[in-house]
Order: sequence, then structure tokens, then C-alpha cells
Amino acid sequence: MTTSNRLTVIHESPAYWRVLIDNPPINLWDPTMFAEMNVLMDDIENDADLKIIVFESTNEDFFVNHHDLANREVPDHPGAKPFSYWPTFVTRLAQSSVLSVAKVRGRARAQGFEFALACDIRFASRERAAFALVEVAGASVPGGGGVEWVSALAGRSRALEVVLGADDFDADTAERYGFINRSIPDSELDAFVDAFAQRIARFEKRALELGKKMVNARAGVPSEADLWTSNHVLAAVNEWPEGAAALTKLNAAGFGQVGEFELNLGQRMGNLPSA
Repeated sequence: MTTSNRLTVIHESPAYWRVLIDNPPINLWDPTMFAEMNVLMDDIENDADLKIIVFESTNEDFFVNHHDLANREVPDHPGAKPFSYWPTFVTRLAQSSVLSVAKVRGRARAQGFEFALACDIRFASRERAAFALVEVAGASVPGGGGVEWVSALAGRSRALEVVLGADDFDADTAERYGFINRSIPDSELDAFVDAFAQRIARFEKRALELGKKMVNARAGVPSEADLWTSNHVLAAVNEWPEGAAALTKLNAAGFGQVGEFELNLGQRMGNLPSA
């Protein structure tokens, strides 16, 4: 086992790693987590034996949360990069020879949801998982691939519901809409994902790698250029005065803080005073 600030990597076998995500108190996606993810991608790409990696959270309430808007400082870390490099990171993950699985227990919102979408496969707790792209409710837009992934997986009309409705979706609805693979009873989730990973780990790596490449070529995986376009759009949107006004209201309500507002973010953001 190796431990870092936000991620703990457990080597279940040479072919199968688990990554425990732990950024208390509410698993906000901050620059240090991004830096550690970049280092992890280097390790993934340089390991000849690794076949499957499972991402999970140590926090039952939050898988990975939205971006930490109060923490923008790039850390002194070998993997440190500005968040403008996000499209490169998620493209590396999606195109990696290693199969990535998001085991979602708790809330996956905004950038956390986009991270789960960039993983190859998503299994989620029926009772505890929730998914949301909340940006529009904050006078912004998703800029990390959420629009591209949900549109490809769920279709235009449902993507509009997810993106513009900016509400939480439970695991059963997410499965029906197609942006997760399966909704699984929470008591069965760990055993199911472990059995799946152990099964994949027994197969030949070259066959797994080629199979993933073939599926990616046919399934319409968003290109890095597509993701860069959305990222640049988001950078422009961040200059809107409406966004600053919305952020003031959100911070006053408890955005990014421990409490009821974050637990019920989808519902609460829909009840904020209108513009």
C-alpha cells in the first residue's frame, strides 16, 4: 500500500489496483487531488502488468465532489498542473490501456461526475449514489467533459435534462438513462466490483487493450480537442458577472462546506432565489 495526501493506492495484485479517494470533509476536487491524479496516470501508463484500476471513496456521502472554488493555488507537487490541463488528464484516462472503473458510493457532482464519466465503467450504489452537473444553477456551464459524455451516453434530450436541470439523479435513473453501467444494492456493491475486477485481471492484457481501443473507436469517445473547446468556453463563462453573483449566494447558503446544503445540493440549488 502506498499513501499520499488525497489518494491511497492498494495493489490487490500486479494486475488490479484500487484507488481510495479521501479528501475530508466532503471530497472536494482540489489542486492537490488533481496533482496526485496526474502522478497516478504516469504510474498507470508505466506499469506493464496493470490491467484494471478501481476508483472508490472512503466517504460514504461523497464519491468525488465539485471543484474546490476556494482553493485555486497550484501546489508544490511533481504532478501539479493548472486545471486548464484537465482535458489532457481525462483523455489519458479514457485512452489508457488500463480499464478504469468508478465504484460510486455517495455523491458525484460537477467535476466529480465528469471524472466518473471519464472512467470506462461506472457501477453505483442504489441507495447512496447521486449524480449531478450543477453548473447551470450557478450561472455557469460544465466545462470538463460532462456535456460530451452525457450527450454520448444518454442522448440529446436526456443530456439537456441533466445539464440544464442541474439536479441530482439517483443510481436507478442513471442506469436507465445510460450514464452508468449498473445500479447495485449497496450491500452487494463491493463484492460485485471486486469480482468483476478479479475477472478482468485474469485476462490477457493485449486482448484487453485492443478490445478497449476498438470500442473507443466505435463508441464516439470525446476527443481531446472537443474537451479543450468546452474548457475554453468555461473559462470565458467564468468572467460573466452573473457567475459572481451566483457564487455569492451559493457561498452564503453553504456551498463547499460541511452541512445540509452540500448533502442536498441538487434540490437546494434549484431553490435559490432566481436571477
